[in-house]
Amino acid sequence: MKLNYIFAPSRSEYRTFDTKRLRQAFLVEEVFRPGAMVLQATDLDRAIIGGIEPLDTPIELAGIEELRTEFFFDRREAGIINIGGPGTITVDDTIYPLSKRDCLYVGRGARRVVFGAEDPANPPVFYLLSYPAHREFPTTLAPSTEATRLDLGSSETCNERTIFQYVHEKGVSSCQLVMGLTELRPGSVWNTMPCHTHLRRSEIYLYYDLDSENQVMHLAGTPDETRALWVRNRQAALSPSWSVHSGAGTAAYSFIWGMGGENQSFGDMDIVGITDLQ
Repeated sequence: MKLNYIFAPSRSEYRTFDTKRLRQAFLVEEVFRPGAMVLQATDLDRAIIGGIEPLDTPIELAGIEELRTEFFFDRREAGIINIGGPGTITVDDTIYPLSKRDCLYVGRGARRVVFGAEDPANPPVFYLLSYPAHREFPTTLAPSTEATRLDLGSSETCNERTIFQYVHEKGVSSCQLVMGLTELRPGSVWNTMPCHTHLRRSEIYLYYDLDSENQVMHLAGTPDETRALWVRNRQAALSPSWSVHSGAGTAAYSFIWGMGGENQSFGDMDIVGITDLQ
């Protein structure tokens, strides 16, 4: 399997981009393909994102030539969240069942990882986010019912939402990965507003639960010169550490957020005031 790379622009370079170049630098348009595994790499903290959608035949995440390691997890860790039907992930000799919203953390040192579907007519849709790891933590299943849950926002500000935290400093342990998901309530459209940056880590959003008639306008760039990306269902937006990452949808939606970098403090943010955005 070939690993595709997306290289992030500098904070000065992106200001010269037209829409096409902006989308090439910040947007992953194909994350999933039925019956296949799709992997995309970025130089943002050397993250790899993957979409795995098994049908009748299980799909194995084997070694990738570009990583120069025998196994994918030789020097890596990953969080995997299911956004589809029920499925399984086999890590070495252990089978983990995942329903929609469930998360599996796979630690460094795992040798064989296989993704399967319980019902090919209602297949699982696994989203994977991986970062390099310098130490091992145990592979851990985190059902959505056991996640740290935060109910935030209000209908008056159009951002009533529920946050599920899985991999974080007070949840599932990891080397540098922080990961969870956010679901907006019907009638709410804004995420991550007031927005923020965090120079200590990059972040990646996967937007989902959108029908074909709706999109999310994702904001990127420095606070004094933002850019807008229109993002469809099951597409991912890359956010360098210097960039804001926020958005408003034409309908309610969900998104998986994940970070890697210097620390794992969920509250480590440099908040940008709404009236300071340009």
